[in-house]
Amino acid sequence: MTKPSLAAERASRSSFYKGMRILPRAQREAMFEIYSFCRAVDDIADDLGPREERREQLAQWRCDIDAVYRGTPPPELTGLAQAVRTFGLQREDFIAIIDGMEMDVTADIRAPDRPTLDLYCDRVACAVGRLSVRVFGMGRDAGIALAHHLGRALQLTNILRDLDEDASLGRLYLPRDLLHAAGIAAIEPHEVLANPAVGKACAAIVDLAEGEFRAAQSIMAKNPRRVVRAPRIMGEAYHIILQKLIARGFVAPREPVRLPKARLLLIVVRNLI
Repeated sequence: MTKPSLAAERASRSSFYKGMRILPRAQREAMFEIYSFCRAVDDIADDLGPREERREQLAQWRCDIDAVYRGTPPPELTGLAQAVRTFGLQREDFIAIIDGMEMDVTADIRAPDRPTLDLYCDRVACAVGRLSVRVFGMGRDAGIALAHHLGRALQLTNILRDLDEDASLGRLYLPRDLLHAAGIAAIEPHEVLANPAVGKACAAIVDLAEGEFRAAQSIMAKNPRRVVRAPRIMGEAYHIILQKLIARGFVAPREPVRLPKARLLLIVVRNLI
């Protein structure tokens, strides 16, 4: 049996792994490389080590990406370099992802203003989408639009799903204007999450996410199913997670919400048929 590549092993930790597995080989391997990169820089952002050391590690990743585009990739990034060549992946999207991770490294994000949240979502989610839609083979305009709307939908869902996990790292991504609208003046994560009014702020994020899911679905409905099969799986899976979060509620105590593997497998099979 062939041993999985490091990229495949890292990608297997992604929520989207089963969606990637159904792609043709070249696309599948390219997606593994993209998500391996994302996992590596995300691990740096979530490390609890000294901030300066983590900034240096991200700076090294910028140098490595530049080397990929110069045609002299480090040995461990030859697979990523192949994906870049095959699918015309854009350097600025890789750099945007690194910049997004650095936002978490420079300081713990707490109750950002709306422009900061929008920038964060674009960097850590939509930029990944922009890389992915090139691999899927979508047209430029439709691909960029799908990356924007689906990326935001998934990231907003992540924010709602990971409230307590993020708080344990000192982070709170619920925007300040929504907290104020809910009558919450605090920005300290655990204090905000203990406030009974937090559900009102979360409900506003739910509305934003639902709108992004609808926009993404509209785009996918206008494209060939074979091209949008993987993003359909991702969208369906995350929309179920969002529905589970709504049903659970956002006031403490919050039980973790996960998508059962059997349910995800059913989504994959349905999209293959």
